[in-house]
Amino acid sequence: MRNPAHAHKHQFPLHVHISAMFTFLLLMLGTVLGVFNYQQTTRIILGSSQDLFRHIEQVVQLDLLNAYQPIRNVLNLLALNPNVTTDHVEFRTRLLQPFGQILADNPTLAALYIGDDNGNFFLVRALRDQATRRQVQAPPQASYQAWTINRSAQQATVESKIQFLDASMALLEQRSIPNETYDPRARSWFIPALADNNQTTTRPYLFFTTHEVGTTLAKRSAANTVLGADVTLSELSGILAKHQATPGTQLVLFGDDGRAVAYPDISKLLTAKDPTQLPKVSELSPALSYLMSHGADAQQRLNDGQRQWIVSTLKVNDGSSNGLKLAMMIPEDELLADAYKLRWQGALVTLAILLLCLPLGWLASRMLVRPLQALVREADAIRRFDFSYPLKQQSPVLEIDLLEASMGRMKETLASFFEITSSLSAHTRFEPLLHSVLFETLKIAQAQASLIYLTKNDSTQLELNGLIINGQPHDLTILPQTALDPDDSQSPEWLRALCQGNDSITRAFNFEQAGYLQPVMQALDSHSIHVIGIRLHNRHSETVGILVLVLNDSGSSVDQDNVQADRVAFIQAVAGTAAVAIESQRLQANQKQLLDALIQLLAGAIDAKSPYTASHCQRVPTLTLMLARAAAANQQPPFEQYNPTDEQWEALRIAAWLHDCGKVTTPEYVVDKATKLETLYDRIHEIRTRFEVLKRDTWINYWQAHALGGNEQQLAELRDASLAALDDDFSFVARCNLGGEAMLEADLERLDVISLRTWSRTLDDRLGVSWEENKRQSTREEQDLPVTEQLLADKPEHLFHRPEADVIAPENPWGFKLDVPQYKFNRGELHNLSIKRGTLTGEERYIINNHIVQTILMLSSLPLPGYLSNITEIAGGHHEKMDGSGYPKRLKREEMSLESRMMAIADIFEALTASDRPYKRSKTLSEALSIMATMCRDAHIDPQLFALFMHEQVYMQYAQQFLDPQQIDSIDIDALMLKAGLTGV
Repeated sequence: MRNPAHAHKHQFPLHVHISAMFTFLLLMLGTVLGVFNYQQTTRIILGSSQDLFRHIEQVVQLDLLNAYQPIRNVLNLLALNPNVTTDHVEFRTRLLQPFGQILADNPTLAALYIGDDNGNFFLVRALRDQATRRQVQAPPQASYQAWTINRSAQQATVESKIQFLDASMALLEQRSIPNETYDPRARSWFIPALADNNQTTTRPYLFFTTHEVGTTLAKRSAANTVLGADVTLSELSGILAKHQATPGTQLVLFGDDGRAVAYPDISKLLTAKDPTQLPKVSELSPALSYLMSHGADAQQRLNDGQRQWIVSTLKVNDGSSNGLKLAMMIPEDELLADAYKLRWQGALVTLAILLLCLPLGWLASRMLVRPLQALVREADAIRRFDFSYPLKQQSPVLEIDLLEASMGRMKETLASFFEITSSLSAHTRFEPLLHSVLFETLKIAQAQASLIYLTKNDSTQLELNGLIINGQPHDLTILPQTALDPDDSQSPEWLRALCQGNDSITRAFNFEQAGYLQPVMQALDSHSIHVIGIRLHNRHSETVGILVLVLNDSGSSVDQDNVQADRVAFIQAVAGTAAVAIESQRLQANQKQLLDALIQLLAGAIDAKSPYTASHCQRVPTLTLMLARAAAANQQPPFEQYNPTDEQWEALRIAAWLHDCGKVTTPEYVVDKATKLETLYDRIHEIRTRFEVLKRDTWINYWQAHALGGNEQQLAELRDASLAALDDDFSFVARCNLGGEAMLEADLERLDVISLRTWSRTLDDRLGVSWEENKRQSTREEQDLPVTEQLLADKPEHLFHRPEADVIAPENPWGFKLDVPQYKFNRGELHNLSIKRGTLTGEERYIINNHIVQTILMLSSLPLPGYLSNITEIAGGHHEKMDGSGYPKRLKREEMSLESRMMAIADIFEALTASDRPYKRSKTLSEALSIMATMCRDAHIDPQLFALFMHEQVYMQYAQQFLDPQQIDSIDIDALMLKAGLTGV
């Protein structure tokens, strides 16, 4: 136990923690309120900005309608005037007075004019300020400008004159314009005679004469004339200027051609690069330029690299089809300036309150902690087993007073408990331990008799193991039954209740109700008793026994107090300690048996193991536990209920380590068979020797033919061709010997052709071989030497018959379903070289597969405890397939546990990626996972676990720990899931 003097340097007294927590809560409250106020203020301001945007839009739209609608009404009335519709252009001068009055009544109207289909033109312009007069070079007193153009079709002449009039329409000055080129028919406002619409509104533009921003409204009359009205839009810029919410606000009204119509700084509209055109919006400011080129995001935000903007772009309905738009941008820092200010003010207020409350919190915490410090001293005395330490500390906190009272009762209970547990722990033998349990519990309960039942041979039956009456041990035979079965309906109700999970029961019986306890009542000379039953269970909550306490029931309050809940709880706690002691004694024998069995198993494995199997058996448990942890952490429906206990984790770990323990019985030269012809050695050397013999025969034939006078050139060519063919055939046979993923039919046919080559054997192959091989050779017909044999031969002695003891009956107690090959080995040369995939024959694959049978048999023989009883199923199922085509039991997915399906994936992946196998090269991650995806599609491995294996990248965790760096390549999970048929998983 830790000494307080050695307390961690970062530990502090409780009053410091209370003060710190008080401070923290104040800070947190201030922060939360500050953040809340800031967020609410920001939300209100941002909401107000949207309201402002809508208001500006409505004002601009209303101003446009107010500017256009009266002018349209005027045009409609003027279209009815006979001086407008007449063909006599000289009559149009009569319109001076009406035009002047209209211009005076409508300040936004810049000019009124008439053009006809003959090119004649009549205009009246209002000269409202000196700037306008200077632009048209008018006299200072001029209020109106009248411009007349008459074209004579017969004489092909153009008469153009300008008149300047005062406010009463009196002529001040008249000028003639020679060589007039202006033709109203060429202007955008002129409506052709056959047009579909007799009204039009031009796009906003800069008036040529006055350089004002405006637009032209035109209407064709019933005759051949068109009325036009120039409307100024300069006031829109003033309206936008008035609605600038912050100094940096950007407001612009523009057309669908991107040219600005109104802007708060109207001077920028008149200083465009092209003086005849309105400026582009992008020319007005960098922020507007960025908006036009990039646009705002989905939240109507824009960051131009300098600051964050709140943006709104709206279409304005002006009663025409010009498609005007209003863009509004407000800098977020300017808009939220008040919110920032409130945030800092809130922080300062919180800090001020904190500084004021710190002393109060410190004093209050010291007052609360003082009684607790006294309780700490009392607890320290209890830690020293000093139960006589006096303490009575009053506290304003009710819970502290209750704690003090509870600690007093705890001291009394602990004193008794330590005395009892000390007595129980002193026993090292089983029988004295049982008597000590009975005596101590009898004393605590103030009972008159006690009985203890223990489970028998790991079954549910209970056997009487001790009886004490009036402080004396009694012969167990005084009871009519010394063994009880909780599953028996005739057993006492209280016994069944305990065995069904209740930890304790309390019952009252008279003599007639006591049943088999009547002899105990007779020995006590009692007519009524209380019975306290305590279930003794081990750490796995398995029932190991029942403790029964019998108390006289005289009806007094003392007898009633002895069966109160707190007294029963204390007895139950003592009984728990007793149960642990009993279980420890009883488990020693079972643990010894299990340990001895595991030692024998491991000793046998060490004697017969393969060096390659050892690495496999180390890596598979690691990968299995990786996958199991991923499943336990996953909350998706396939695994949401998978939450293993510590015992289940232990069972899975042991099963993973022992999953291939049966390989100790598998011949090592089969497990490690690296080539097709390898047994205890590689028989390719025999084949090579035969090819060498045939090559020597080729040379001998050459020299013999040469000696007989044959053509040397022809003989040499024949010799070289024969030698080259032999070299090529041997190279092919050697390649076939290495094995691989698959052999083509053409390769098999070539092997058959090569095998038909013959060579001559002159020595007896029965000499110098074992009696067992001689016995197999006796099955073939004997031939005289020399013998001509095939180059690649399948001989009768290559067949090894299977002993009867190796055959597993179809009806076996383990449920094995195996296709047993006829022969134990088939070592035919052509038979082995013709293996289509890998290096193993069917007989050898059966031997390899048989290791799982041996694993099941070996693990089934172990005396495993209950929580490890599923080890055999887990370890023995890793070669089963989901479609029931696996081995050794051909189980389907629903017949297998989740753990055994995990082990199947781990076993396959480790085997595919292992780099220490002598018979194959290691595969990369992508190759191994591609093969497993195919296996998943073919229902060989669990699809849900394979999807988890991929999505949680369990393979990568394993690869980074065990694989060579060159094996770790890129993985396309989606493609692999598609290949596995798991796109929806």
